Amino acid sequence: MTAVHSLVPARFLTLTAHLVIVITIFWSRESNVRACLPLDFTQEEFNAQDTQLVVALSVTLGLFAVELAGSGPARCTGGSLASAALAAHCSASVSLSFFVFQEWECWTYWVIFAFCSAVPALVEVFLFIAVLGLKRKPL
Repeated sequence: MTAVHSLVPARFLTLTAHLVIVITIFWSRESNVRACLPLDFTQEEFNAQDTQLVVALSVTLGLFAVELAGSGPARCTGGSLASAALAAHCSASVSLSFFVFQEWECWTYWVIFAFCSAVPALVEVFLFIAVLGLKRKPL
């Protein structure tokens, strides 16, 4: 098995690990929301932070759907994009594990989201659009 062919299952496994950790954050988000707030917070502040975290996690799940649905074009690039996505999701899995266990503040989720979820999904979308554009026949 060549290195390019072994990247696809590794990418899928890290994407799945990232997905499992995001679902775990959904289940245990109350402690993370409390870490975002001062010691004396109101229920409105709690609800606002909880809504913000739910939105971030929901957008992340949507980007997982984009990546899982469009994983074909990334395999055709010779492994460079697959290895970059592998590194992004692997670092997201480790970072989000710390996010859960050490109860980091909520703004750190947005940083992890930007680099480890949004960038790979946007690359996947742009690659998919480029492949569709190349398949069009000239008039």
